[in-house]
Amino acid sequence: MTHLSTTSIHADDIHNRVSDVAPPINVTTTFRFDNDNLIPEAELENFIEAIEESPVYARETHPNSIRVQSILSSILGGHAAVYNSGCSAFHALMFRLNPKRVFMDDAYGGVETIASLIKEKYGLKIFKLDQIEEFAEKGDLVHLETPLNPFGICTNIVALAERVHKKGALLSVDSTLAPPPLQNAWDFGADIVMHSATKYLGGHSDLLAGVLVVKDVETQRALIKERIYLGTNLGNLESFLLLRSLRTFEMRVTKQSENALKVVTFLHENSAKYPKVLDQLYHSSLQKEEFVQKQLAGGHGAVFSMILKSVEQAKKLPTKLVYFQHATSLGGVESLIEWRAMSDSTIDPCLVRLSVGCENVDDLIQDLDQGLQALQNAAAV
Repeated sequence: MTHLSTTSIHADDIHNRVSDVAPPINVTTTFRFDNDNLIPEAELENFIEAIEESPVYARETHPNSIRVQSILSSILGGHAAVYNSGCSAFHALMFRLNPKRVFMDDAYGGVETIASLIKEKYGLKIFKLDQIEEFAEKGDLVHLETPLNPFGICTNIVALAERVHKKGALLSVDSTLAPPPLQNAWDFGADIVMHSATKYLGGHSDLLAGVLVVKDVETQRALIKERIYLGTNLGNLESFLLLRSLRTFEMRVTKQSENALKVVTFLHENSAKYPKVLDQLYHSSLQKEEFVQKQLAGGHGAVFSMILKSVEQAKKLPTKLVYFQHATSLGGVESLIEWRAMSDSTIDPCLVRLSVGCENVDDLIQDLDQGLQALQNAAAV
């Protein structure tokens, strides 16, 4: 079995078209037909395979989106369809399955809004996870985000999958905050896996992308065919950038996981230093349930949250830090902190979310320590 780091560099070698080691950026929207091999579309045995072998129009497919899908299929353990955002990926899932009922608790805001829009326009019924036994039926969709943004805490996929499958429903798992090698949702009963590839798969805060991973090639082909007309294929430049990112994928994610664990451990063990500032700390490494270590067999995610004692402290902490930049999003090589109220109207206004990057962990710990200490000193006056 080829290892993850090798796969992320070489899984698309089969698609080499030129001698360039780094694939070129294909900025064209249209491709010349092969005048020596003109087969009308109506006579093609397999339309998707034909356009992947000889691209015609970039909305349908293009060389670098094909390469990206090959790598993502390999490293995510299924058959991948790539999209121009995580929201597009979830919308594509809803379009393909057309469920009458969706069950979810907390999820990414865009996912919740898409479900709400479909409810408003087409009568989709939305339930909570504790209503599965009462209302779920065959063909329904249960959607789980784990680890959960913005807290970085885990939900037991195995336990949920058993409940879902008893009702004949399908389980989609948003594994954005813990991609392989940290978590492999297939091992615990997922039917579909979703990622916002903007985050750890992209890793550099410079592209938007999403991916759905399914178990069979027929479903993947159906998703790709529908994607053509939904207009949500990943663009040329973004595909190139994602290819670049995937080459260092395992190194980045492993480093970020290691850094986050050390940062959270320091804060947990030294919380008494900031009694007037730090109220609560959330991260999967602090959970005691047995399933957490099994589910996150490759390491904990790099996102965690703190609840501070006051709204003003949550607002000020980002201004006290040097290496944690105050911005939304997560998964990039640079560490970020966000006063979460800036982008989430439903969250505790005392919450700050942190996304740990690839910097030296001692520098990150020192940065957070001095920032929290500055707030502590101010509160003690």
